[in-house]
Amino acid sequence: MLTIQTRVNGMLGLASKAGKISFGVDATSEAIEKETAKLIIIAKDTSENTAKKIERLSARKNIKSIYFGTIEENSLAIGKFNKAIIAIRDENFSKAILKIINGGDVT
Repeated sequence: MLTIQTRVNGMLGLASKAGKISFGVDATSEAIEKETAKLIIIAKDTSENTAKKIERLSARKNIKSIYFGTIEENSLAIGKFNKAIIAIRDENFSKAILKIINGGDVT
């Protein structure tokens, strides 16, 4: 049976290949401001200042943000290095990721 991390990593990889993500603070902030982001993933080991900044931005635009994985795990999933923040810009990918994390519940 695949772990939740493995399943989410697979979805992150697919979303990345489909061009449906933004990553890093600047690109994610822009996606939030333009309201193209549907879900924000913040690595659990992200610096507190960075995490709070992204949380404030996403809350202001009513975009869900979650803490998941580590910087290394999430970066590897999207084929990048040292990316603490990932914005999912596709509704279907964001719902699929939330469903995996929440054990079948999308809320």
